[in-house]
Amino acid sequence: MEIIVQPDSQQASWLAARLVRKLILEKPRPVLGLATGNTPLQLYKYLVKMHREEGLDFSQVITFNLDEYIGLSPDHPASFHNFMWTNLFNQINIRPENVHIPDGLAPDIPACCEKYEQQIKAAGGIDLQILGLGTNGHIGFNEPSSSLSSRTRLKTLTDQTRKNYAVFFGGEENVPFHAITMGIGTILEARTCLLMAFGKKKARAIALAVEGPITASVPASALQLHPRAIILLDREAASELKNLDYYRWVFEHKPEWQKI
Repeated sequence: MEIIVQPDSQQASWLAARLVRKLILEKPRPVLGLATGNTPLQLYKYLVKMHREEGLDFSQVITFNLDEYIGLSPDHPASFHNFMWTNLFNQINIRPENVHIPDGLAPDIPACCEKYEQQIKAAGGIDLQILGLGTNGHIGFNEPSSSLSSRTRLKTLTDQTRKNYAVFFGGEENVPFHAITMGIGTILEARTCLLMAFGKKKARAIALAVEGPITASVPASALQLHPRAIILLDREAASELKNLDYYRWVFEHKPEWQKI
C-alpha cells in the first residue's frame, strides 16, 4: 500500500485528478472504475475543469461504477445513475455507450451481475478503480462479513449504512435495503486501486484497513493484498495511523520517476 496524506480534501482530490489525467493521456482506451458519494465529488469537479480548460479527452474512456440501489430507476434523484450523469458525465465528452452502471431495476439480478462481470472482462479489465470508504470499513457496498473473493452481486445494507445515506432520501425509511455492488474480488482485479477518505469520522476505519489485520470484518483491509493500492487521505482521516510519520517521509522522498 502507498499511503499519501495531503493537508486537506481539496489537495488530495487534485492529486487524484492528476492520477486519472495521467492514465487518460497515457493509455489509448483507459477503463475507469468510479465511485459515488461525497468523497469523489471534488475529484469529478477537477476532471470537468481539466476537460473544459485543458481539453482532456474522455471520448475513449470506458467506465464501470461500483454499485447501484435495487429498485431505483436511473432518473431517481438518489440513484447513482443520476449522481454520475449530474456530477460528471453530462459535463464531459464521454460516449454514453462507454458508461456502465449496474441496473437497479433488472428483472433478473443474478444475470445482471454476471453480465456486469463479463462486460468488465470484455473491456480488458479496470485500469484504475476509485474507491470511497464507509465508516464501518466497507468499499462499494461490501459490508462487513463480505467474502474477500466476492464478485458482483446483491448485497443487503447495514442499518448504519442506511442511516448514513438517509440524507439523500429524505429519511431513513426511504433508503433501499439492497444494492448491486462489485465484489471485493472484482475490485482487487483492478490494476490500480485508489481509495480516498476524508474527515475525522473516517479515521478509525482507515487505521483498521491500513494497519489492522486483513479481515472480512473490515472489507477495505483486503486492499493490503493488492499490488498497487493507493490510499489518499487528508490529515483528519490519517490522524489515527500509527506509522503516519513514515508514510509522509516515504511520499516526500519518492524517486523522480515515481512522482505524479
